[in-house]
Amino acid sequence: MLYNVKRLNRNAAKAICFLLGVLFFFTGHAQQIDILLKGGHVIDPKNKIDTEMDIAIMNGKIWQVAKDIPVTNVKQVIDVSGLIVTPGIIDMHVHVFDGKDLNAYIANAPTSLPPDGFTFRAGVTTVVDAGSSGWRNFRKFKEQTIDKSQTRVLALLNIVGNGMVGRFEEQDTADMNPQQTAYMIKKLFPDIIVGIKAAHYWGGFTQVDRAVQAGNMANVPVMVDFGEHQPPNSIEALFMQRLRPGDIFTHTFSYGPTVRETIVDDSGKVKPFVFAAQQRGIVFDVGHGGGAFSWRQAIPAMQQGFKPNVISTDLHAESMNSGMKDMSNVMSKFLNMGMSLPDVILRATWNPANVIKRPDLGNLSVGADADVTVFNVRKGNFGFLDIRKTVLKGTQKLEAELTIRAGKIVWDLNGLSAPGWEVEMKNKK
Repeated sequence: MLYNVKRLNRNAAKAICFLLGVLFFFTGHAQQIDILLKGGHVIDPKNKIDTEMDIAIMNGKIWQVAKDIPVTNVKQVIDVSGLIVTPGIIDMHVHVFDGKDLNAYIANAPTSLPPDGFTFRAGVTTVVDAGSSGWRNFRKFKEQTIDKSQTRVLALLNIVGNGMVGRFEEQDTADMNPQQTAYMIKKLFPDIIVGIKAAHYWGGFTQVDRAVQAGNMANVPVMVDFGEHQPPNSIEALFMQRLRPGDIFTHTFSYGPTVRETIVDDSGKVKPFVFAAQQRGIVFDVGHGGGAFSWRQAIPAMQQGFKPNVISTDLHAESMNSGMKDMSNVMSKFLNMGMSLPDVILRATWNPANVIKRPDLGNLSVGADADVTVFNVRKGNFGFLDIRKTVLKGTQKLEAELTIRAGKIVWDLNGLSAPGWEVEMKNKK
């Protein structure tokens, strides 16, 4: 006889839930833990953890986060004592629509990078491609890159249908279609496309307005790269009149005053409306890149209490070998400007997860995908370059020792997870 669950009384429903929970508990604990990270200092901003704990991983998920988890019934124990353990790092601004169109700039072009070669070694497990593709070529991007990458690749869809083919194509207002953009996000790929990008427009606010229109239709945030206006457009008008709370201003610490208004004025003061905009809910993203991060903007801002909401790289072929290098290096810059390590981790995990409306990411909650990064905080004398090749001297640097993506070890800098070769030789005898 079949029973309608709706007709069960409350006590019976509670009893069934309890029995199912007990069954799940004992069934689960009968299984072996796949990986146990032992003795590391865990920083998980979402769950307010900042202390030494162990992390157990099973079936690609976080199974347990607790002190002194027993090593019995564990397939692999990895000693991470003295190291920092965080959720897998999210880089919210990259360009990874890698392709062979030599006439293109970033869309399906060599300037974009294949993500797996540049993410895991910096502790990154999730990236958000920042508008390399538009609705016309997103399917190609998905087929070529997203579907074939171990890195979790999400995307902002460019309001320009052809994406970032080139600067001239990005001026085509006839190709800025809010309806098609919103349709592709909401109806076709809502789990992959997490926002909209407006970038490199030489005119007024037309591109931004159309991106926001699409954002309203699809219920996603808009990221704006507001450069290359002569004379520069008003960022106060952008923050206070055009963008919505939750929308993103990228290249926050760029210095190119003839084409882009800066957040720090010529006297070294953060403009008051910048603080007001952040309080209003505008998200400030680093977006370092090859030409969009200057110490003369970042250091005074940090000294005056203005911190970016999100730390990101703007990874592409023209930024990785300059002052940017990789995500761990950009995070280290803020560590050496006085930002605390928990604040740095927050801005590279839980903050971006919330900005893109993916609260399943950027945390070590039980049941979450086991995306985990283990950092070594190296002490010494280091130099950090901005895009103008001026240097900030520092004494600490983050280095990714181990990166785990969905429970699989994908980066191991010094063999933390591997047995010694002597053990291997002994086992062969």
